Amino acid sequence: MAKNLVIVESPAKVKTIRKFLGSNYEVDASNGHVRDLPKSSLGIDVDHDYEPKYITIRGKGEILSKLRKEVKKADKIYLATDPDREGEAISWHLMKALKLDELEDKKVYRVSFNEITKTAVKNSLKSPRKLDMDLVDAQQARRMLDRMVGYTISPLLWAKVKRGLSAGRVQSVALRMICDREDEIGAFIPEEYWNLEADLMQTGARKPMKAKFYGRRHEKLTIHKKEELDQILKELDHQEYVIEEIKNGERTKKPPIPFTTSTLQQEASKVLNFSTQKTMRLAQQLYEGVDIKGHGTIGLITYLRTDSTRIADEADAAARKYVEETYGAEYVLKGGNTGKSGGKIQDAHEAIRPTDITLSPVQVKESLQRDLFRLYQLIWKRFVASRMQPAVYETTSVKIGAGDYIFTMSASKLVFDGFMSVYIQEDDKEETNVLLGKLQQGDVLKLSELIPSQHFTQPPAHYTEASLVKALEEQGIGRPSTYAPTITTILARRYITKENKNLYVTELGEAVNGIMKQCFPSIVNTSFTANMELLLDKVGDGSVKWKTVVENFYPDLDEAVKTAQKTLESVKIADEISDVICDVCGRNMVIKYGPHGKFLACPGFPECKNTKPYLEKIGVPCPKCGGEIVIKKTKKGRRFFGCENNPDCDFMSWQKPSLQKCPQCNGYMVERGNKLVCADEKCGYSMNIKSK
Repeated sequence: MAKNLVIVESPAKVKTIRKFLGSNYEVDASNGHVRDLPKSSLGIDVDHDYEPKYITIRGKGEILSKLRKEVKKADKIYLATDPDREGEAISWHLMKALKLDELEDKKVYRVSFNEITKTAVKNSLKSPRKLDMDLVDAQQARRMLDRMVGYTISPLLWAKVKRGLSAGRVQSVALRMICDREDEIGAFIPEEYWNLEADLMQTGARKPMKAKFYGRRHEKLTIHKKEELDQILKELDHQEYVIEEIKNGERTKKPPIPFTTSTLQQEASKVLNFSTQKTMRLAQQLYEGVDIKGHGTIGLITYLRTDSTRIADEADAAARKYVEETYGAEYVLKGGNTGKSGGKIQDAHEAIRPTDITLSPVQVKESLQRDLFRLYQLIWKRFVASRMQPAVYETTSVKIGAGDYIFTMSASKLVFDGFMSVYIQEDDKEETNVLLGKLQQGDVLKLSELIPSQHFTQPPAHYTEASLVKALEEQGIGRPSTYAPTITTILARRYITKENKNLYVTELGEAVNGIMKQCFPSIVNTSFTANMELLLDKVGDGSVKWKTVVENFYPDLDEAVKTAQKTLESVKIADEISDVICDVCGRNMVIKYGPHGKFLACPGFPECKNTKPYLEKIGVPCPKCGGEIVIKKTKKGRRFFGCENNPDCDFMSWQKPSLQKCPQCNGYMVERGNKLVCADEKCGYSMNIKSK
């Protein structure tokens, strides 16, 4: 009987797929890539048509040796790596490393499956194809561009900041976005505004109803200052509150669309508090195969790297049938629910969904570890909900006149839960008010109390992993496979730090971003990077040659590096000599960059290993005790301004305090962008720094 060899990427898949195939199939794994560019050099011959110089990855020799023995025994070889650009490239590298393209007595095929189920695997083996060299070339171009950026720019960062740092085509843009957001937050000046509510009583009622101030009859008003509020309160004095309009209506809330890589990472972060890296690790396990009681080892979800919301017709029909049988015909979605489409969407894959809709979370719970179960449940519920009818609310809105002013009340009641019987997102958890009592137009309501409240506008939110992924996707930076590794890298490099889900730039990150903005503005430009991603996609669909992209990119990068080397010759960031004397050997200590930013180290290392925290003074007295303000860092590396007399003085500020006193309240002021702002929001005084 003919012997067939199926080569997959990961050992986890071997167990799953072997079970689906007969004894005439051998299944083995390559453990990911087997060839890559060398670590010791650029690995690209820029003088000879940008030819890449691939070598066998260290440690993969034994795996290739084993695969060569299996190849000799086989008549047919099926390259069954992941169904994407990276997987296509791994198959091509296997072809080259095992010299499969030189074998005349054996047949070599490429197969791929979007889900690891018996049906999908067997069907793919029945319809094998050739390697898609356009996809391979797209991966080669991406790999070479990333290598060019990393290997030409990183040495500049080593020389000027700290060894071991790196620049990256996507990671540097992500760092730039986080730094820009920090600048926005730092420059934000809160603006005062007031809300006004009225507690109104209906005749015979026990509790008041809350109405919100809207404005004048044909003009919505924002109350900016206390003086404006006082004028409105004065005009409302002794006014009658009369119901002028009641509108009853209906509002629907659409079901969610199935998960893409990006939306899965975002929702898992919000709901399950998973990092992007953890979400992808767990999703990989669910895709490759899990041992389920009564079913054996099976893949529970479809391929996890996708930006498509398309669903296969069979899966769509199965989900609708499940909804009808479980919840009733009235819950089945009428029409489709595919959501977004457009130029940036790669539609080769489906959305992320369960491979078998009948395997409900309840049925698999015993077989899955807690976090695996929680992620599967999230994916399963989202997919089922996407095939269900919208939720329906009855709504009531009331307009109340009081002299020249209008107040409003609104209420809603869920009358058909639709998809919400299965899946409730964070923003679905809105307060569902009981419908307002039997109000009629012309009714006069009695005023119990007017309740003003002072507020201040809030700065933009710090990025979280979830919101950064969303921003990267919206701006076309990176692709589904790169979101998690990008964030993981800049966290590992300590360019950013994470506290309570929020991402903050560190002193080290600021230094690296500063050099990148100064010397390589195009590399950290979001539009440039997004356009490069589109070009790489065009390589993948065969409309652009990969070497055209590479040869157009490298000369400009090379020129920028040479210019940067000259520009940065005069820049000395690390190893500045300080006036602090080493208390071990008496030398003047130097300023170095560590994982959390600057610190003091003895230049006599390794003989003297003395180090100290570097407290950079900024020449401003502490507003609380008169001591000196120094730059400090949280345990995770976020910068703040505190008193040198800590712990005796607990003064701290996220913004740099100023020598200037507030002329309005005599409090201390802080720098926000190009303005000085009173630290007391209630004072609200601000002035341009230039006018100091």
